[in-house]
Amino acid sequence: MCPPNKKEKSPKKVSHASFAALLEENRIFKPTPAFRAQAHIKSEEIYRQANKDPLKFWETQAKALAWFKTWKKTLIWKPPFAQWFVGGKLNASYNCLDRHIVGSNRNKAALIWEGEPGDSRTLTYFDLYREVNQLANAMKSLRIKKGDRVAIYLPLIPEAVICMLACARIGAVHTVVFGGFSADALKDRINDASAQLLITADGGYRRGTVVALKAAVDDAIKQCPTIKNVIVVKRTGKDMAMQPGRDLWYHELMAKAAAFCEPEKMDAEDLLFILYTSGTTGKPKGIIHTTGGYMTGVTFTTKYVFDLKPEDIFWCTADVGWVTGHSYITYGPLANAATVVIYEGTPDWPKRDRFWKIIEKYGVTIFYTAPTAIRTFMKWGTQWPDQCDLTSLRLLGSVGEPINPEAWIWYYHTIGRDRCPIVDTWWQTETGSILISPLPGVSALKPGSATKPLPGIEAKVVNEEGREITVGGGYLVLTRPWPSMLRGIYGDPERFQKTYFAKWGGQIYFTGDGAKKDKDGYFWLLGRVDDIMLVAGHNISTMEVESSLVDHPAVAEAAVVGIADEIKGQAIGAFVTLKEGQKPDKTVEEVLKDHVVHKIGPIARPQKIIFTHDLPKTRSGKIMRRLLRDVAEGRALGDVTTLADASVVEALKEKYGEEE
Repeated sequence: MCPPNKKEKSPKKVSHASFAALLEENRIFKPTPAFRAQAHIKSEEIYRQANKDPLKFWETQAKALAWFKTWKKTLIWKPPFAQWFVGGKLNASYNCLDRHIVGSNRNKAALIWEGEPGDSRTLTYFDLYREVNQLANAMKSLRIKKGDRVAIYLPLIPEAVICMLACARIGAVHTVVFGGFSADALKDRINDASAQLLITADGGYRRGTVVALKAAVDDAIKQCPTIKNVIVVKRTGKDMAMQPGRDLWYHELMAKAAAFCEPEKMDAEDLLFILYTSGTTGKPKGIIHTTGGYMTGVTFTTKYVFDLKPEDIFWCTADVGWVTGHSYITYGPLANAATVVIYEGTPDWPKRDRFWKIIEKYGVTIFYTAPTAIRTFMKWGTQWPDQCDLTSLRLLGSVGEPINPEAWIWYYHTIGRDRCPIVDTWWQTETGSILISPLPGVSALKPGSATKPLPGIEAKVVNEEGREITVGGGYLVLTRPWPSMLRGIYGDPERFQKTYFAKWGGQIYFTGDGAKKDKDGYFWLLGRVDDIMLVAGHNISTMEVESSLVDHPAVAEAAVVGIADEIKGQAIGAFVTLKEGQKPDKTVEEVLKDHVVHKIGPIARPQKIIFTHDLPKTRSGKIMRRLLRDVAEGRALGDVTTLADASVVEALKEKYGEEE
């Protein structure tokens, strides 16, 4: 147990009634004079400068990086395709490492890692530099070169960051696959990218048990003809199969590798990574990001959104398998010479105070986590954070989904002790870096609002016809290119254009999110408006889950919807029609849930499966998911005049009521 907080009195408890009162009065939280005085940005002049000349603004931000060759043209925009810093040459690994080891940051902690069992490791910038160079040389010995794709399937250990930076150093394109994904999901991503090398571990730890990653790898790559070698990190020491000639131990390769690898001079528009996200067709989309623009976006936002100082200890709780981990564990913080905390496990192992103990142990000053986690902490109660000394914290962040005002207030009061600004950030895998967020030394905060677009970003709320809504709700769009924007979908430019730019004439980026603007110009995010579910901050395609259900031999038809969940924001609800002769019961329900986990991973496990003889459809045969959401969430039914059999909806509603 953490010792009592001796530096600062615990805050006075706030009741639910008090929360409601705070929200009712629409309280605005302004930066304290002390915070504003030490902030990097103290006035709104930066917004005016950026709006006056956006290209000049982004040129200034790009100059914070080290370039081997300066660009000739800042932007070439041929909608929907953008090129930034055209002709410039740089290397992401060099920017995260080499330029820091020649001065006082050489022996500064770069990564502070804690494993779930309690083991730990600290790597200075020079330590990290040496290991990245060695792995880069080891990959080159396996004939990996610029442009080749490397898949990374690891737990959250230092080697995950090392692998990403080593790929960037030699110009190989990494695609990180979340360690919680199944063998099937891994296989699909490897094959889409035509990866030649896979880096994994014998396993990782989660809630006290070993997750056997190598076993999933062996299953996946039976159907991955492009994989030539598998590098295996020894994390758990558990016995597992190693295929001679194909599988190689990480530590053995590192022992033989030279200590320096010349960084590849990458064009600003050369690929840095591919990261897969759910698509409405069911097939994951390989989002591609290039080097110069992406590094500009994450370097700028890490410094100014988080008001990052040299002495800060920065902890983003995401996994590197998601874009948040790419941008705000690896590239953004390390480009700024930050000290980054990474933790392998879950917040409730072995007790529900693990996150707070880590903050206390390492003196974390900036804490960046998801609303799902915050709502979970609320549910667990204040006794866990109250037992720990959280006085090192000076700024809090929220990421992954809209944060509800009550969770915002709880976070501000219970974790921030009424003195830490909260940067509620909106962005996506596709945007690469944060686009809508407060600047903590400037912005007045409204609980539940991400405030306004950052300098250099132009976002609007529009109606179905694409006309701007100045006050009210509609679709969130981006009307001007930005450096860290995606450059396409890997191998599918037509899908890229259709998904993001087709809705309003080809020049406006459609985010897929709904939003409303208030009279002060503040943005309030409303979640997805397409067939993507936002489950615990992670995009899951309805089609992908439906496909995995229908893959089971007992299932004739399935429809999946996102349903409201007080912890995750959205949970997965599935309506399933079984084949003739199959009897629905709890056993079948669990079998189907496990089947989805096997096909996709635990994150896609349906919370509830509702069995039905038929699904509500239009006369053309389209499943009416809007009505299924109405049924699942108990709302009044909408218009059913277009249904082939309107009685199906009432039957479903009755069935759902029985299942409660």
